[in-house]
Amino acid sequence: MFNSSLVSHFVLGAYIDIGPFKYAAFLILLLMYGGILLSNLLLIVIICLNRTLHEPMYLFLCSLFFNELYGSTAIFPMLLFQILQDNHEVSSVMCLLQIFALYSYGGIEFATIALISYDRYLAICCPLRYNSIMTPNKIAGLIALTWCYFILLNIVITYGLIAPLTLCGNILRKVYCDNFYVVRLSCFDTRLNNIFGLTHVFAVILGLILLIIYTYIRILHVCLNGSKQTRQKALSTCTPHLLSLMNFSFGAFYEIMHSRFDTLALPNPLRVFLSLYWLIVQPLINPLVYGLKMNKIRLILRMLLCGK
Repeated sequence: MFNSSLVSHFVLGAYIDIGPFKYAAFLILLLMYGGILLSNLLLIVIICLNRTLHEPMYLFLCSLFFNELYGSTAIFPMLLFQILQDNHEVSSVMCLLQIFALYSYGGIEFATIALISYDRYLAICCPLRYNSIMTPNKIAGLIALTWCYFILLNIVITYGLIAPLTLCGNILRKVYCDNFYVVRLSCFDTRLNNIFGLTHVFAVILGLILLIIYTYIRILHVCLNGSKQTRQKALSTCTPHLLSLMNFSFGAFYEIMHSRFDTLALPNPLRVFLSLYWLIVQPLINPLVYGLKMNKIRLILRMLLCGK
């Protein structure tokens, strides 16, 4: 796969030898993965089958939950397999597939969160024009654009910029395959990769961040100058989104810092946990946050549980 006969596989060097406790860790991870699959699938089914939830906000949430199923499946099966192994190796093909899946998951997650913030801005700040702006065709187009853009982008990154690299090593100090760690193994100049990465950060990610900041400045302005009812409505609809945004931002920011700067001062178990945070905790808490905080979803869940 790579331009080096020496690299047909990678060694994931951040795994810790915990002896017989690995079976307990395997069981915990399996239960977490099962919980993620069950909760996200349940909410997707509820949104799809209930016409009262066929609104822009819930359609964006449906895309978010589907993406979390996608991202979880990119990380958990390999973690479950590797934690029981003594030799933590992964083929170069599987490594590239995981890099592609994880980074497209991260991009789609952040872009969908930005779309939800835009939707909340329109609902609170422009209620009279909301239905004319957020038409079904526009919602479908925004969701399709988000998925297509980040999938195509990561095809270019993974198979256009990473796969052609000539590597001088195969040990990754991670428990999963990471784009930046593979690039650091290159024998030659990786300036093109760096330029592409920085360009994308400033052109797309910074744009999404500015969109989120702008929408919440406008929402805050409306809340401060509006009635008590307006503030309560904004609080009830924006709280789950803000919790999801802050949680994902924390995990993603740490992962960026961890990949680019030396964090050896931290204990290895803590480094491993924090590097997995954005991949594991986000899919776990989002169904809970939205399922418990969004009134319509909470009412339908209560009806289902009560058998009514």
